[in-house]
Amino acid sequence: MTTEKTLSAEQHSLLLQSLQTRFEAHRARHEGLAWDDVLARLEAQPEKLWSLNEMERSGGEPDVVGQDPATGQIIFCDCAPESPEGRRALCYDQAALEARKTNKPEGSAAAMAAEMGVALLSEAEYRALQNLGEFDLKTSSWVQTPARVRDLGGALFCDRRYDTVFTYHNSADSYYSARGFRAALRV
Repeated sequence: MTTEKTLSAEQHSLLLQSLQTRFEAHRARHEGLAWDDVLARLEAQPEKLWSLNEMERSGGEPDVVGQDPATGQIIFCDCAPESPEGRRALCYDQAALEARKTNKPEGSAAAMAAEMGVALLSEAEYRALQNLGEFDLKTSSWVQTPARVRDLGGALFCDRRYDTVFTYHNSADSYYSARGFRAALRV
């Protein structure tokens, strides 16, 4: 993870080029939205570009998946076919990481998301994403977990199997090479 939260001119240009190409290639994910409007929001909030670059760098393939009708914010989400490879084999949160006595993973999904300036998807956001395509056919992704579940030591994750989206539970300190997290960013 880099500590500098700005992009060079070259990184800025390459990221915008990748985002525009993906935006145009997958118009069904964001019907009714124009790239010029997305670009204007990104240029007005350059700090969001660093977070999008972190999503891209870690394999998330971020794309616009909608617009919040209440705030007008553009919503980006990881649209890689599988849970981003650069964000796998993590336990759920920092408390789970600290509680683990042996064989600790490299980190936690919640801490990495916070470092990146993004949010883990909620279960509802994950299910909405699955309406735009088929994701996590071989992997799974941690999702935001209700406090009552987390307080008991658990955490939730989702995947798609048998043409159905499933939500499961696991202990928050567990981690698997095929489980990561998908993120959302509002601009």
